[in-house]
Amino acid sequence: MPDEPRDLDPAALEDVACRVVRAAGRLVVDERPTELGVSSKSSETDPVTEMDQRSQELVLRLLAELRPDDAVLGEEEGGRPGTSGVTWVVDPIDGTVNYLYGIPAYAVSLAAVVGDPSTPGAWEAVAGAVLGPVTDELFHAHRGGGARLTTPAGTRTLRATGATDLSMALVGTGFSYASDVRARQAALLAELLPRVRDIRRHGSAALDLCSVGAGRLDAYYETSLNAWDRAAGELVAREAGAVIGGPVGDVADPDLTWASAPGLADTFGPLVRDLTARHVTPAT
Repeated sequence: MPDEPRDLDPAALEDVACRVVRAAGRLVVDERPTELGVSSKSSETDPVTEMDQRSQELVLRLLAELRPDDAVLGEEEGGRPGTSGVTWVVDPIDGTVNYLYGIPAYAVSLAAVVGDPSTPGAWEAVAGAVLGPVTDELFHAHRGGGARLTTPAGTRTLRATGATDLSMALVGTGFSYASDVRARQAALLAELLPRVRDIRRHGSAALDLCSVGAGRLDAYYETSLNAWDRAAGELVAREAGAVIGGPVGDVADPDLTWASAPGLADTFGPLVRDLTARHVTPAT
């Protein structure tokens, strides 16, 4: 594990994450313009809106006030170095296509990590929050403190399901914006689908990982995820008792991120590792 600041307080960092994602969530809902300014990133199907950038700028501004010595790494343009040993990893709108189409399955995701979030396996999330702005569901956790879901009705502790039978598992996934990668992911999915109860594709990796922690999915896998896609959601799932893994061992990386109920890990993990290696990774 990476070295940590001696005065690290994960519970305090969780409080900061919750405050900041709530503010950003209000922004993207309340100030959404009638016509969104849209451009493309990695491909024509990978959009970024003016609200993605505005949301990240708000997160940067609030973190500069609350945690001025911390670094920030964001999906969109911007970010800053820091001296504290803590880096905030932000996805200002995770699920931009859903946001663009008015589908409520999108989130603001923010995690405090130690280590280098630009290097797979060299960082660890210690606190984080994922907010569904439309549903007003706030998933939040800090390392060693469990995971919780806060809604207008109150706060409850999250726990992954007790599923043990892969054939009855509800599995979430997502797909790349690159058409050639999607074709290979489709081949993986075609082989996986007959072995599980069913597949769900919601369009937000952060919310899918939180759904494993909340017991709304029994398992989840995806390839081509960056740190900002998964840092906060992965922490929520892990703190809710889910097992997290990647191509090898318990470290997720861009080649593969998977999460499952603990009773499924010994079957689901090796299966998606094998399918990913055969269908997706060799051609990337």
